[in-house]
Amino acid sequence: MSIGSLVLKFKQKYEHGLHTAYYRDTVRYKILNSRPIVNTCDLSCEIHVLTYANDWLNLIWTLKSFYHFSQRQYALCIHDDGTLTQQNIATLQYHFPNARIIDKKQADNKVLPLLSSYPRCLEFRKNNHLSPKVFDFGAYLESDRMLLLDSDILFFAAPTELLNRIENPDYQLNTLNGDVASSYTVEPEEVKTHLGFDLAERVNSGLGLIHKRSLSFDWIEEFLGLPDIIGYFWRIEQTIYALCSSRFGVELLPPAYDVHLEGSINGSPCRHYVGKIRHLMYSEGIRHLVQNKFLKEL
Repeated sequence: MSIGSLVLKFKQKYEHGLHTAYYRDTVRYKILNSRPIVNTCDLSCEIHVLTYANDWLNLIWTLKSFYHFSQRQYALCIHDDGTLTQQNIATLQYHFPNARIIDKKQADNKVLPLLSSYPRCLEFRKNNHLSPKVFDFGAYLESDRMLLLDSDILFFAAPTELLNRIENPDYQLNTLNGDVASSYTVEPEEVKTHLGFDLAERVNSGLGLIHKRSLSFDWIEEFLGLPDIIGYFWRIEQTIYALCSSRFGVELLPPAYDVHLEGSINGSPCRHYVGKIRHLMYSEGIRHLVQNKFLKEL
Protein backbone atom coordinates (compact mmCIF):
# COMPACT_ATOMS: atom_id res chain seq x y z
CA MET A 1 0.00 0.00 0.00
CA SER A 2 1.40 3.42 -0.95
CA ILE A 3 2.10 6.19 1.55
CA GLY A 4 -0.72 8.20 0.01
CA SER A 5 -3.17 5.35 0.56
CA LEU A 6 -2.05 4.96 4.16
CA VAL A 7 -2.49 8.68 4.81
CA LEU A 8 -5.98 8.62 3.27
CA LYS A 9 -6.96 5.58 5.34
CA PHE A 10 -5.68 7.29 8.50
CA LYS A 11 -7.60 10.47 7.74
CA GLN A 12 -10.81 8.52 7.10
CA LYS A 13 -10.45 6.50 10.29
CA TYR A 14 -9.86 9.54 12.49
CA GLU A 15 -11.90 12.06 10.51
CA HIS A 16 -14.21 12.71 13.46
CA GLY A 17 -11.64 12.34 16.20
CA LEU A 18 -10.21 9.70 18.49
CA HIS A 19 -13.37 9.27 20.57
CA THR A 20 -15.44 8.45 17.50
CA ALA A 21 -12.88 5.93 16.25
CA TYR A 22 -12.62 4.30 19.68
CA TYR A 23 -16.36 3.87 20.18
CA ARG A 24 -16.92 2.81 16.56
CA ASP A 25 -14.02 0.39 16.19
CA THR A 26 -13.66 -0.99 19.72
CA VAL A 27 -16.60 -0.35 22.04
CA ARG A 28 -19.26 -0.99 19.40
CA TYR A 29 -18.25 -4.66 19.16
CA LYS A 30 -18.84 -5.27 22.85
CA ILE A 31 -22.56 -5.59 22.16
CA LEU A 32 -21.71 -9.02 20.73
CA ASN A 33 -20.98 -10.21 24.27
CA SER A 34 -24.51 -9.45 25.44
CA ARG A 35 -27.22 -12.04 25.95
CA PRO A 36 -29.70 -12.87 23.16
CA ILE A 37 -33.14 -11.27 23.12
CA VAL A 38 -35.31 -14.37 23.13
CA ASN A 39 -38.79 -12.96 23.75
CA THR A 40 -39.80 -11.45 20.43
CA CYS A 41 -43.11 -13.17 19.80
CA ASP A 42 -45.72 -10.45 20.40
CA LEU A 43 -47.60 -10.05 17.12
CA SER A 44 -49.67 -7.10 18.26
CA CYS A 45 -46.94 -5.21 16.43
CA GLU A 46 -44.04 -6.44 14.32
CA ILE A 47 -40.73 -4.64 13.87
CA HIS A 48 -39.34 -4.58 10.33
CA VAL A 49 -35.80 -3.47 9.52
CA LEU A 50 -33.62 -3.56 6.41
CA THR A 51 -29.91 -4.02 6.95
CA TYR A 52 -26.72 -4.63 5.03
CA ALA A 53 -23.12 -5.71 5.48
CA ASN A 54 -21.86 -2.36 6.76
CA ASP A 55 -24.73 -1.75 9.16
CA TRP A 56 -25.75 -5.01 10.83
CA LEU A 57 -23.69 -4.26 13.96
CA ASN A 58 -25.41 -0.90 14.38
CA LEU A 59 -28.70 -2.73 13.99
CA ILE A 60 -27.94 -4.89 17.03
CA TRP A 61 -27.46 -1.71 19.06
CA THR A 62 -30.71 -0.30 17.66
CA LEU A 63 -32.75 -3.37 18.48
CA LYS A 64 -31.23 -4.11 21.87
CA SER A 65 -31.63 -0.51 23.00
CA PHE A 66 -35.27 -0.57 21.86
CA TYR A 67 -36.13 -3.86 23.55
CA HIS A 68 -34.27 -2.86 26.72
CA PHE A 69 -35.92 0.50 27.25
CA SER A 70 -39.35 -0.31 25.85
CA GLN A 71 -39.68 -3.58 27.77
CA ARG A 72 -41.76 -4.86 24.86
CA GLN A 73 -41.59 -8.21 23.07
CA TYR A 74 -42.72 -7.21 19.59
CA ALA A 75 -42.07 -9.75 16.87
CA LEU A 76 -39.07 -9.04 14.67
CA CYS A 77 -38.38 -9.40 10.96
CA ILE A 78 -34.93 -8.54 9.61
CA HIS A 79 -34.55 -8.07 5.85
CA ASP A 80 -31.16 -8.62 4.19
CA ASP A 81 -30.44 -6.31 1.25
CA GLY A 82 -28.32 -9.05 -0.32
CA THR A 83 -24.95 -8.10 1.15
CA LEU A 84 -25.03 -9.89 4.51
CA THR A 85 -22.61 -12.77 4.85
CA GLN A 86 -23.59 -16.08 6.36
CA GLN A 87 -21.62 -15.10 9.44
CA ASN A 88 -23.54 -11.81 9.69
CA ILE A 89 -26.83 -13.71 9.48
CA ALA A 90 -25.71 -16.30 12.03
CA THR A 91 -24.74 -13.54 14.46
CA LEU A 92 -28.09 -11.78 14.05
CA GLN A 93 -29.91 -15.09 14.52
CA TYR A 94 -27.96 -15.78 17.68
CA HIS A 95 -28.85 -12.44 19.21
CA PHE A 96 -32.49 -12.59 18.08
CA PRO A 97 -33.27 -16.32 17.89
CA ASN A 98 -37.01 -15.88 17.27
CA ALA A 99 -36.60 -13.29 14.55
CA ARG A 100 -37.38 -14.02 10.94
CA ILE A 101 -34.37 -13.17 8.79
CA ILE A 102 -35.31 -12.78 5.14
CA ASP A 103 -32.48 -13.08 2.64
CA LYS A 104 -32.62 -11.23 -0.68
CA LYS A 105 -33.12 -14.30 -2.88
CA GLN A 106 -35.94 -15.56 -0.69
CA ALA A 107 -37.57 -12.13 -0.82
CA ASP A 108 -37.20 -11.86 -4.60
CA ASN A 109 -38.91 -15.22 -5.05
CA LYS A 110 -41.87 -14.07 -2.98
CA VAL A 111 -42.22 -10.37 -3.73
CA LEU A 112 -41.54 -10.13 -7.45
CA PRO A 113 -44.46 -12.44 -8.38
CA LEU A 114 -46.72 -10.40 -6.08
CA LEU A 115 -45.89 -7.32 -8.15
CA SER A 116 -46.47 -8.92 -11.55
CA SER A 117 -49.71 -6.97 -11.99
CA TYR A 118 -48.07 -3.71 -10.91
CA PRO A 119 -45.52 -2.81 -13.62
CA ARG A 120 -44.32 0.43 -12.01
CA CYS A 121 -43.93 -1.25 -8.64
CA LEU A 122 -42.10 -4.18 -10.21
CA GLU A 123 -39.65 -1.89 -12.00
CA PHE A 124 -39.04 0.11 -8.84
CA ARG A 125 -38.53 -3.03 -6.74
CA LYS A 126 -36.01 -4.40 -9.25
CA ASN A 127 -33.95 -1.23 -9.50
CA ASN A 128 -34.01 0.59 -6.18
CA HIS A 129 -31.86 -0.71 -3.34
CA LEU A 130 -34.21 0.68 -0.67
CA SER A 131 -37.46 -0.48 -2.25
CA PRO A 132 -37.68 -3.58 -0.01
CA LYS A 133 -38.49 -1.17 2.82
CA VAL A 134 -41.78 -0.62 1.02
CA PHE A 135 -42.72 -3.86 -0.74
CA ASP A 136 -40.97 -6.55 1.32
CA PHE A 137 -42.00 -5.05 4.63
CA GLY A 138 -45.61 -5.07 3.51
CA ALA A 139 -45.43 -8.54 1.96
CA TYR A 140 -43.89 -10.17 5.06
CA LEU A 141 -45.78 -8.22 7.71
CA GLU A 142 -47.72 -10.64 9.94
CA SER A 143 -49.36 -8.02 12.13
CA ASP A 144 -51.84 -5.24 11.41
CA ARG A 145 -49.31 -2.82 12.89
CA MET A 146 -45.66 -2.42 11.98
CA LEU A 147 -42.91 -0.61 13.83
CA LEU A 148 -40.84 0.85 11.01
CA LEU A 149 -37.25 1.11 12.19
CA ASP A 150 -33.90 2.07 10.69
CA SER A 151 -30.59 0.71 11.92
CA ASP A 152 -29.16 4.15 12.71
CA ILE A 153 -31.44 4.88 15.66
CA LEU A 154 -30.52 4.46 19.31
CA PHE A 155 -32.91 4.49 22.26
CA PHE A 156 -32.02 6.05 25.61
CA ALA A 157 -35.36 5.76 27.44
CA ALA A 158 -38.78 4.23 26.87
CA PRO A 159 -40.35 5.81 23.76
CA THR A 160 -43.59 6.24 25.67
CA GLU A 161 -45.65 8.22 23.18
CA LEU A 162 -44.70 5.92 20.31
CA LEU A 163 -45.63 2.87 22.38
CA ASN A 164 -48.92 4.46 23.42
CA ARG A 165 -49.88 5.04 19.80
CA ILE A 166 -48.85 1.53 18.77
CA GLU A 167 -50.85 -0.09 21.56
CA ASN A 168 -53.98 2.07 21.45
CA PRO A 169 -56.52 0.11 19.35
CA ASP A 170 -58.43 3.33 18.68
CA TYR A 171 -55.38 5.00 17.17
CA GLN A 172 -55.87 4.63 13.43
CA LEU A 173 -53.22 6.91 11.96
CA ASN A 174 -49.69 6.27 10.78
CA THR A 175 -47.22 8.19 12.91
CA LEU A 176 -43.56 8.82 12.09
CA ASN A 177 -40.67 10.93 13.26
CA GLY A 178 -40.30 14.38 11.77
CA ASP A 179 -37.41 15.11 9.42
CA VAL A 180 -35.37 18.32 9.47
CA ALA A 181 -37.35 19.40 6.40
CA SER A 182 -39.52 17.72 3.78
CA SER A 183 -37.21 15.53 1.69
CA TYR A 184 -39.29 14.05 -1.10
CA THR A 185 -38.97 13.44 -4.82
CA VAL A 186 -42.32 15.13 -5.55
CA GLU A 187 -43.73 18.55 -4.79
CA PRO A 188 -46.87 18.94 -2.63
CA GLU A 189 -48.58 20.87 -5.42
CA GLU A 190 -48.17 17.95 -7.83
CA VAL A 191 -49.63 15.55 -5.27
CA LYS A 192 -52.62 17.80 -4.73
CA THR A 193 -53.14 18.26 -8.47
CA HIS A 194 -52.74 14.64 -9.53
CA LEU A 195 -53.93 12.72 -6.47
CA GLY A 196 -56.24 15.14 -4.69
CA PHE A 197 -54.81 15.02 -1.16
CA ASP A 198 -52.28 17.05 0.84
CA LEU A 199 -48.78 15.64 1.25
CA ALA A 200 -47.78 15.74 4.91
CA GLU A 201 -44.66 17.72 5.69
CA ARG A 202 -41.37 16.38 7.09
CA VAL A 203 -42.26 12.68 7.20
CA ASN A 204 -39.15 10.63 7.89
CA SER A 205 -39.23 6.91 7.15
CA GLY A 206 -36.77 5.92 9.89
CA LEU A 207 -39.13 5.41 12.82
CA GLY A 208 -42.85 5.05 13.21
CA LEU A 209 -46.06 3.10 13.37
CA ILE A 210 -47.38 1.95 10.00
CA HIS A 211 -50.75 0.25 9.57
CA LYS A 212 -50.58 -2.66 7.15
CA ARG A 213 -53.53 -1.54 5.08
CA SER A 214 -51.78 1.76 4.32
CA LEU A 215 -49.13 -0.09 2.28
CA SER A 216 -51.47 -0.68 -0.64
CA PHE A 217 -49.78 -1.85 -3.83
CA ASP A 218 -52.65 -0.28 -5.76
CA TRP A 219 -51.87 3.07 -4.18
CA ILE A 220 -48.13 2.74 -4.74
CA GLU A 221 -48.65 1.85 -8.40
CA GLU A 222 -50.68 5.02 -8.73
CA PHE A 223 -48.10 7.12 -6.88
CA LEU A 224 -45.27 5.87 -9.07
CA GLY A 225 -47.09 7.44 -12.01
CA LEU A 226 -46.44 10.94 -10.67
CA PRO A 227 -44.12 13.01 -12.91
CA ASP A 228 -40.43 12.61 -12.02
CA ILE A 229 -41.13 10.71 -8.78
CA ILE A 230 -38.22 8.36 -9.46
CA GLY A 231 -35.70 10.93 -8.33
CA TYR A 232 -33.02 11.11 -5.67
CA PHE A 233 -32.11 7.56 -4.65
CA TRP A 234 -32.29 8.06 -0.89
CA ARG A 235 -35.59 9.93 -0.93
CA ILE A 236 -37.87 7.76 -3.02
CA GLU A 237 -38.88 5.17 -0.41
CA GLN A 238 -39.41 7.98 2.09
CA THR A 239 -41.61 9.69 -0.48
CA ILE A 240 -43.66 6.52 -0.89
CA TYR A 241 -44.16 6.24 2.88
CA ALA A 242 -45.16 9.90 3.04
CA LEU A 243 -47.67 9.43 0.22
CA CYS A 244 -49.18 6.24 1.64
CA SER A 245 -49.41 7.78 5.09
CA SER A 246 -50.85 11.06 3.83
CA ARG A 247 -53.66 9.30 2.00
CA PHE A 248 -54.27 6.92 4.89
CA GLY A 249 -53.99 9.52 7.66
CA VAL A 250 -50.83 10.58 9.45
CA GLU A 251 -49.38 12.71 12.19
CA LEU A 252 -45.81 13.23 13.28
CA LEU A 253 -44.46 11.94 16.55
CA PRO A 254 -43.75 14.64 19.17
CA PRO A 255 -40.72 16.91 18.59
CA ALA A 256 -38.57 14.81 20.95
CA TYR A 257 -38.47 12.19 18.19
CA ASP A 258 -37.51 14.62 15.40
CA VAL A 259 -34.36 14.22 13.35
CA HIS A 260 -32.00 16.98 14.48
CA LEU A 261 -28.55 17.68 13.11
CA GLU A 262 -27.51 20.08 15.87
CA GLY A 263 -27.46 19.77 19.62
CA SER A 264 -27.34 16.64 21.76
CA ILE A 265 -29.62 13.87 23.02
CA ASN A 266 -31.05 16.38 25.50
CA GLY A 267 -33.43 13.99 27.22
CA SER A 268 -34.99 12.59 24.04
CA PRO A 269 -36.02 8.92 24.18
CA CYS A 270 -34.09 8.21 20.98
CA ARG A 271 -32.07 9.84 18.26
CA HIS A 272 -31.94 9.11 14.54
CA TYR A 273 -28.30 9.35 13.46
CA VAL A 274 -28.83 10.08 9.78
CA GLY A 275 -25.89 10.21 7.36
CA LYS A 276 -24.66 13.72 8.17
CA ILE A 277 -24.35 12.88 11.87
CA ARG A 278 -23.69 9.15 11.69
CA HIS A 279 -20.39 9.65 13.52
CA LEU A 280 -22.36 10.87 16.53
CA MET A 281 -24.00 7.47 16.81
CA TYR A 282 -20.65 6.31 18.15
CA SER A 283 -19.14 9.30 19.96
CA GLU A 284 -22.45 10.44 21.47
CA GLY A 285 -25.04 7.65 21.34
CA ILE A 286 -23.07 4.51 22.11
CA ARG A 287 -20.85 6.46 24.48
CA HIS A 288 -23.93 7.69 26.38
CA LEU A 289 -25.36 4.18 26.63
CA VAL A 290 -22.09 2.65 27.80
CA GLN A 291 -21.48 5.36 30.37
CA ASN A 292 -24.97 4.72 31.73
CA LYS A 293 -24.25 0.99 32.22
CA PHE A 294 -26.35 -0.19 29.26
CA LEU A 295 -24.04 -3.06 28.34
CA LYS A 296 -23.89 -4.27 31.93
CA GLU A 297 -27.69 -4.49 32.06
CA LEU A 298 -28.05 -6.66 28.96
